[in-house]
Parts: sequence; structure tokens; C-alpha cells
Amino acid sequence: MPRLDVRDIPPMNRHDRIHEEFDGMDPGETLTIVNDHEPKPLYYEMAAEVPAFDEAGYEVQRDAPDEFVAEFPKVEA
Repeated sequence: MPRLDVRDIPPMNRHDRIHEEFDGMDPGETLTIVNDHEPKPLYYEMAAEVPAFDEAGYEVQRDAPDEFVAEFPKVEA
């Protein structure tokens, strides 16, 4: 599964980079994102704009105060 740590990417560039990675995946794959905050804005953006994003399969866990690991599954659009 693709894994992307966005903590070193400038905040203004993160969503574009995540969308690029997600778009390059095959249905059935899950993009794991490591972020410094809970990616709720990204979740809402993906749910509204990306038909291949499986909202029901989304999961996030906090592993440290500045480490959130989120799973963004892709389905057939």
C-alpha cells in the first residue's frame, strides 16, 4: 500500500501531492497518510470531490501528539 508522510511538505502543497498519489493508485489500494494533525479537512475534500474515495473505509489513528495516520481507500469510480 502506498504510504505518504506529508509532515515535511509545506501545508499549501500537501493536498495537491496527496491527490496526485491517490489518482495514481489502482482501485482496491489504500493510501496511508502520515500527518501532523487529524486530516478532517482532507477527508471532507476527498468525500466531496473524489468519487473513487471510499468514505466508509476511511480510518485515522493518533500515534503521537504530532503523528496522525490516516487510511484513504480507493474504489472503482
